[in-house]
Amino acid sequence: MRLGVLDVGSNTVHLLVVDAYHGAHPWPAHSEKVVLRLAEQLGKDGALTSAGEQALISAVKGAKGAAERLGVDDLLAFATSAVRDATNSAKVLARVREVTGVDLRVLSGSDEARLTFLAVRRWFGWSAGRLVVLDIGGGSLEIAGGIDEEPSLAVSLPLGAGRLTRDRLRGDPPSPAVVGALREYATAQLAKLDISRLEGWDKAAATSKTFRSLARLAGAAPSGRGLWAPRSLTRTGLRQVLGFIQRMPSSAIAELDGVSQERSHQVLAGAVVALAAMERLDLDSVDICPWALREGLILRELDLTT
Repeated sequence: MRLGVLDVGSNTVHLLVVDAYHGAHPWPAHSEKVVLRLAEQLGKDGALTSAGEQALISAVKGAKGAAERLGVDDLLAFATSAVRDATNSAKVLARVREVTGVDLRVLSGSDEARLTFLAVRRWFGWSAGRLVVLDIGGGSLEIAGGIDEEPSLAVSLPLGAGRLTRDRLRGDPPSPAVVGALREYATAQLAKLDISRLEGWDKAAATSKTFRSLARLAGAAPSGRGLWAPRSLTRTGLRQVLGFIQRMPSSAIAELDGVSQERSHQVLAGAVVALAAMERLDLDSVDICPWALREGLILRELDLTT
């Protein structure tokens, strides 16, 4: 089965096409993305701007055309935090459907956490034991944990790197006081989380572009080493990364190996949230998983069609 997954995230609209078979590794056949940063295109009233809506429609239309040219049997289209949280979400989704014919399914935060957890569980296998997973997106932070493929806890918090950059970081680089205030805010949000069902894990893992970039900055293997190269991020290494990037403008951060130009201004907020989450869960390190939400959706779809 050739499956297409259209992921309308808070930073990018990403089309992933895979040749998938039940029980087999879902091998990518094609991948393309458009950077929209929708999490940063919400107005003061919480609505997605007209420019953001038009950019979204154009990106979805282009992705649908690519999927058709590639002979996709089924296109799974979904949207996450930025569209979910927009006050005009229903209007935007209706407009996308009217113009492109694509019916975007809006995932809840807990669904994001569950599907990401499934992908990470399948990647590491049952030998990982009790697993806890962190995922920082543009609009939200997902945390999930458990011993099965269905997590015992799956939560989403409004601590995405794009959202916090837009709402709480001023200046480039921001002042120490501004960074300190962001750390206090992230810590306070995480303090509300009941982690009793997450205690006693055997492996802690993290996924998302944010964690991969932070791990690379801390010395993990570059992307050129391939998917199978083991990568991890320690709390000590993360503190060191945060210590030097908080003094750098985003233009300088963009020059660092492992950081993309379009996300360079979000790395600082991502580092603050990552450290706050690892401190809250008392994690000394996390193993980086290359699979995340898109792969979780593919795996769930294959489970349901066999």
